[in-house]
Amino acid sequence: MASKTWQEIARAAREHRDQSLAEVKPPLPEIRSEDLPLNVTAIPWKHLSSFEIELTETSPEKLVQSLASGKLTSTEVTNAFLRRAGIAQKLTNCITELLPSRALARAAYLDSYLSIHKTPVGPLHGLPISVKEHAGMQGLGQNAGFVSWWDRTAPEDAHSLQLLWNAGCVFYARTTQPQTLMHLETSNNFYGETVNPYNRSLTSGGSSGGEGALLGMRGSCLGIGSDIGGSIRSPAANNGVYGLRPTSGRLPLSGFAATMMGQEHVLPVMGPLSTTLEGCKLFMRTIIDQKPWLKEPSLVPVPWRTNDQARFGAKNGKKTLKVGVLWNDGVVKPHPPITRALKEVVEKLNTVPDIEIVDWKPYKHDLAWEIIASLYFADGAKEVKEAIAASGEPWRPLSHFIITENKYCKELTVPEVWNLTLQREKYRVEYAQLWNETAVDGDPDTVVDVILCPVGPGAAPPLDHARYWGYTAQWNLLDYPALVFPVSTVDQDKDVVERDYDPMNDQDRWNYELYALDKYVDAPVSLQLVGRRFDDEKVIEALEFIKETAQI
Repeated sequence: MASKTWQEIARAAREHRDQSLAEVKPPLPEIRSEDLPLNVTAIPWKHLSSFEIELTETSPEKLVQSLASGKLTSTEVTNAFLRRAGIAQKLTNCITELLPSRALARAAYLDSYLSIHKTPVGPLHGLPISVKEHAGMQGLGQNAGFVSWWDRTAPEDAHSLQLLWNAGCVFYARTTQPQTLMHLETSNNFYGETVNPYNRSLTSGGSSGGEGALLGMRGSCLGIGSDIGGSIRSPAANNGVYGLRPTSGRLPLSGFAATMMGQEHVLPVMGPLSTTLEGCKLFMRTIIDQKPWLKEPSLVPVPWRTNDQARFGAKNGKKTLKVGVLWNDGVVKPHPPITRALKEVVEKLNTVPDIEIVDWKPYKHDLAWEIIASLYFADGAKEVKEAIAASGEPWRPLSHFIITENKYCKELTVPEVWNLTLQREKYRVEYAQLWNETAVDGDPDTVVDVILCPVGPGAAPPLDHARYWGYTAQWNLLDYPALVFPVSTVDQDKDVVERDYDPMNDQDRWNYELYALDKYVDAPVSLQLVGRRFDDEKVIEALEFIKETAQI
């Protein structure tokens, strides 16, 4: 490592990626980046066959049905996704490497198994799944966005990948992540910036931004991300797909690479991004049904809880889905497209007899950020700084933002960590009480079921400008499950700038001044549903009910 400069290592990484793309057959088309429009989502249609387009735009839940029945082969589906992922890379810079040889060998095995045994390997038989790079794959690199970690390899597949493999999936693509893994964007010194397929001047989000862009391009239908402050939800929202931040302890995390591994005061989670809500549900159920806590005892032994009867619907004349609406967190006001989307969704929900809408009052969200931002880097970011310095690579702008410009980032003593952990627990108790107080006449069955709120203070921001984490990190501190879903896109006629707005603080002023409508052409607009701890299934079922009854 010492004999090579960071530039030489980065060049080797890009050459490795390009070589993996060159192995895709038939060869991928040449695409000149200087000739690209801002919105590149339609370009794959020019270069793929109608059959490849049909396969890659089919939902994961329908693909697994066709694969299990033999209507489709895993080989043809894998080939289609390899080609579309390769094109997505050329358009958005979202891939660290494709895995054509591995993936097609696995697909051939699965096709043979189905032909011989007349039964699928498991519930994901033949389904291609993309993987954020810091999830370990045996024998492959695992750099977590640091140039100095380029030569690190995973000794085995991450636990979650083992379970997905047992269920019959095909791993075919690895996706980009940012330096430090602590950006709501995706940029590093290996590959540069991963951009948004709907508007290449905007970010794809982060830190699972490669997954977000790949799914937005339909180069994947189901992918693996991780989240410690919004890293699944930001990319899902920015690229118009679904993403779930589960409660910690539901899904296995062993085998992922990052600095500060072992810290327990802000627990990261892994989870799905998908082109459909059912894809997220399929992912969760498939892993949890295999009882991952038997191998990873830190996990909570809670089975995936399904209901024979619908959880929501009319019962005894009562409304049975109660939605609290958080319009504003009291720190940074959302941009006009986000507020409009909230209003439009609420208007639709108000037409459904079995849904009750109430306003949710934010509770000290500024304090929540102070606590979590202090706990993120309890070592003063020493490990992160050392990992960057080891190769001599430059700091990315958002690495500076979250570390050197973060007034809460400082080395803590053990008693200081204990004190902040107590503050975290006190805040969780107070927020739980706020939730309990939504009950009518003390009836626990009448509390708010889910909170509907923004995913961020705006649509996907311009590159290097995702500087407000409050709408996502809030739920990491509370350890609440949060599910992102697409709603609309920025509307040039409706989403006009609010004139003469008086910002609440410096962060709010920065966000307000960032909004200029012409920046956000074609940007997806998404929202999130949030539930109480371990209400992961309830959050999914609430969105299913909302989509069915309110047609969202």
